[in-house]
Amino acid sequence: MVRQVAQKSADPGIVEQLDIYSNVDESKTVSLVGGLISFSYIESIMSDTIKVNLSFSDSGDSIDGKTVTEGLPLVGQEKVVIKFADNNENFIGDKPQLVMYVNKITNVGDRTQKSTINLELVSKEYILNEKIRVTQRFDGKISDHVQKILTDQKYLKTEKPLTVEDTVNEYNFFGNNKKSFYTVTWLSKKAVSAENQKLGQSAGFFFYETYDGFFFKSIDGLLSQEPKLKLIYTETPDTSGANIPEGYDHKILDFQKSNNVNVQDKLKMGAFSTRTVLFDPFTCFYEVKTPNAEESQDSLKMGGKNLYLASEELRNKEFDIPGANKEFSRTQYFLLDSGTAPSGSSDQQIEKSAEENFEYGQIANQSNMRYNQLYSMRSSITIAGNFTLRAGDAIYIDSPGLQKERTQEVDHKDGGLYIITDICHQLTSEGTYTRCNLARDSFGRKPKKR
Repeated sequence: MVRQVAQKSADPGIVEQLDIYSNVDESKTVSLVGGLISFSYIESIMSDTIKVNLSFSDSGDSIDGKTVTEGLPLVGQEKVVIKFADNNENFIGDKPQLVMYVNKITNVGDRTQKSTINLELVSKEYILNEKIRVTQRFDGKISDHVQKILTDQKYLKTEKPLTVEDTVNEYNFFGNNKKSFYTVTWLSKKAVSAENQKLGQSAGFFFYETYDGFFFKSIDGLLSQEPKLKLIYTETPDTSGANIPEGYDHKILDFQKSNNVNVQDKLKMGAFSTRTVLFDPFTCFYEVKTPNAEESQDSLKMGGKNLYLASEELRNKEFDIPGANKEFSRTQYFLLDSGTAPSGSSDQQIEKSAEENFEYGQIANQSNMRYNQLYSMRSSITIAGNFTLRAGDAIYIDSPGLQKERTQEVDHKDGGLYIITDICHQLTSEGTYTRCNLARDSFGRKPKKR
């Protein structure tokens, strides 16, 4: 079901709270709301944590007759409590409270009585990640490893909500003194979802943070979501949102398609056909496997109808290479890790000494292909501020088809379901906007569910 949300104009939003606390004395605090110049809140499925970029005017009487920079003093790592809303009174920073920390301070202009300061704010875990290393051995399912690294008292010990999609595969490894976020991102390329992916057909996860907490979700899981909003783009200006067609939640103010097709780049990355050469140095076992996206297409959960260059309906058969293990555009070589870090007692470890710890032939190339497929179709949109949207949400887009005369027919090639890969909620004196980068793995509109 598409949730109906009342559209309002892109008038300036509300920054209700923007309090910064001194590291030296937490009772000493300054509100930056009065001097705020610009404010941007950012989420991305390619980023471990959320960020805020803001600019404010720092006058000489901000605190104790001094500037914020001198009076707090402002040196970095200060706690900042934030609460802001769009024109529909959708608050970020209400429940739960949004607490962030100063990571970067940039002075962009000094005058006699005031200066302009840019601040980059980050999550607490972003700073802790630089000081905490993963050192122990992990045995079991990848989803359990992610849960432990994020919540264990020895590691990030976050108290934020976690959404960790269950994985079907196990993987034993040693932390090797790597950072927590690095380790989780490294594991995401090795994970297969128990619910949304099939071993040997698809793989690959994203790890990211939104206002709702941390997420560890599979690519197919993202693409299998119901759309949160249904949007339409027309060439009729309508910043007030007064003329939204029935059945849609928002009108897109700006729509930029960036489907720059580059066949060579896709083939170089092995997005649709990759050869895998496996070798076991202990038994001299040698195998060549060529997973192909066309063969696994029916088992994938896709945003559109057909995978680009992998569908028989779309590709040019003149470039097909016949024969076993011939149709590939990239080759990867792997040494099998049989007997690496088996779990259990000494006797159990001996019994498992011939088992693979990580199934390269079933996961590695499938993950590589899936990541590259996701960005086959990309677009960027701007709508009047809607702070209910998050990175990783699915939305549905319609735009008019190209015809000689004006038409009510929608675009069946580019329209349909997309995933929000990046989102920026921007508040300025001129208006409040939500800007999104979108992606999906396939072309064409899926038939509507009955």
